[in-house]
Amino acid sequence: MAPKTAAPDAPEKTATLESFNPATGEVVGEVPTITPDQVQGIVDEVAAVQPAWAQLSASDRAGYIDRAAAILLERIDEIARLLTAEQGKPISESYTMELLPSIDALKWCAKEGPKILKDEKISFPQALFKTKTSKFRFQPIGVVGVIAPWNYPWTIPVQEIAIALLCGNGVVLKPASLTPLLGEEIQRAFEDAGVPQGLIRTVHGGGRIGDALTKSSAGKIFFTGSVPVGYKVGEECAKLMKGCVLELGGKDPMIVLEDAKMDFAAAGALWGSFANSGQTCAGIERIYVRREVSDRFIGDLVSGATGLKVGDPTEVDTEIGPMVSEDQYHLVNELVDDAIANGAERLCGGPVEIEGFTGKFIAPTVLTGVNHDMRIMKEEIFGPVVTVMTVDSDEEALRLSNDSEFGLGASVWTGDRQRGERIGDQIEAGMVWINDHMFTHGACQCTWGGVKDSGLGHSHSKFGFYECVEIKLVTYERGLARNFWWHPYDQTFSDAIRSSAKLLYGKGGERIEGLKSGAGPLLKVGRRVIRRDD
Repeated sequence: MAPKTAAPDAPEKTATLESFNPATGEVVGEVPTITPDQVQGIVDEVAAVQPAWAQLSASDRAGYIDRAAAILLERIDEIARLLTAEQGKPISESYTMELLPSIDALKWCAKEGPKILKDEKISFPQALFKTKTSKFRFQPIGVVGVIAPWNYPWTIPVQEIAIALLCGNGVVLKPASLTPLLGEEIQRAFEDAGVPQGLIRTVHGGGRIGDALTKSSAGKIFFTGSVPVGYKVGEECAKLMKGCVLELGGKDPMIVLEDAKMDFAAAGALWGSFANSGQTCAGIERIYVRREVSDRFIGDLVSGATGLKVGDPTEVDTEIGPMVSEDQYHLVNELVDDAIANGAERLCGGPVEIEGFTGKFIAPTVLTGVNHDMRIMKEEIFGPVVTVMTVDSDEEALRLSNDSEFGLGASVWTGDRQRGERIGDQIEAGMVWINDHMFTHGACQCTWGGVKDSGLGHSHSKFGFYECVEIKLVTYERGLARNFWWHPYDQTFSDAIRSSAKLLYGKGGERIEGLKSGAGPLLKVGRRVIRRDD
């Protein structure tokens, strides 16, 4: 999911990158960095290991992925603590939003991956092709580059790496510079599961390293981050005639209809808006509620928001942790302040200080009185802030929902499933949830991806597998007869072709006419087809 800000490059003369706890400011650890000119050599080293891995069957590769799931389960508490220390996510969300979904995804990939990657037979209903057999084969790309974000620094790269590996590829992982230790831990988990040394490599050094990886000979790039950087990644990949999958953020709308269950919808809005301190690209940022129920819904939302606990992310009952960085904190407050200066009303929330912590915290914030001329309704907030607008019709809610350059996810809350699906079909988004929001990121069988500026391509699901392979068509001809359309070309051939068109694709009378006019030419061409010169 797409962070609002890019991590700064590592200093030019520094050989290590330090990781800081966003709640306390303390150093969590450090990792060695590389320079951009070293990236291609690392890609080459992975490419040297990859062919042997690709020779294994998909079922054999799946065994390693399944073992990786077992290792994550063994280390779940250790990794959860690291996630909370390095990214600031409340410890409960480290389990629910990162680790449990990752383990489940690895198990699903190990079970379903070999079936997805199995050769797919193609049928030929055409009479002319009855002597032929054909199939799709799914072959590795080679080396896949994964440029990961800081907001979901575990589950996003783990799932992308698992699918890439199962497809027979090697991987170069570039973690976000705010969460480098988690990148190292991901590589260690896969290697401890038995994945060959050197098949996964982790590289650090800021945005320059991601740029060098994009420009390297890696066959495909998976990038999660900001829209401007995503466009650059796409442009560089296009120059090299290689593919990329871009997940660039969102401005997800939530439509609350008058027949929705209000307490249920308000509870969903709280989680969808404020989970991970709002640092989620598919989080709810805009709510459009029908006027008939707006007072109750807004009241429930504000009451719930003020009841969420902001504080120490290591405590199990904390619901809102710190912003990942001071820069992110200032960006969120800038958007809120701009909205208030232009007429918006803050019903609750805002910056807060937590005793004993130096990190930057923002309490869950609800804004009303907003309009689409404000920056906050156009730009991705990426913090614990949600805006609410009252609408008078389904059509107005739909129009406002689509009034965005983003198109990642959206949700419709209603007691009428058909009505919800009808509205959902008209929302410009890659994913629509009815009476829920965002949960399918934790279900790897469901595809993930957006439209418009929210990105390109898909991760997860069978479509995520297809992003990690070259799809090759293989056909076989038994050679019992020559093809109908082979040389020589002459009048007999021309007459037979025209008659064949009527026989194959015409209706009753046309078929009879084709048979009458083409019987002779067809018979002559048929003799040519079955003639053998050996």
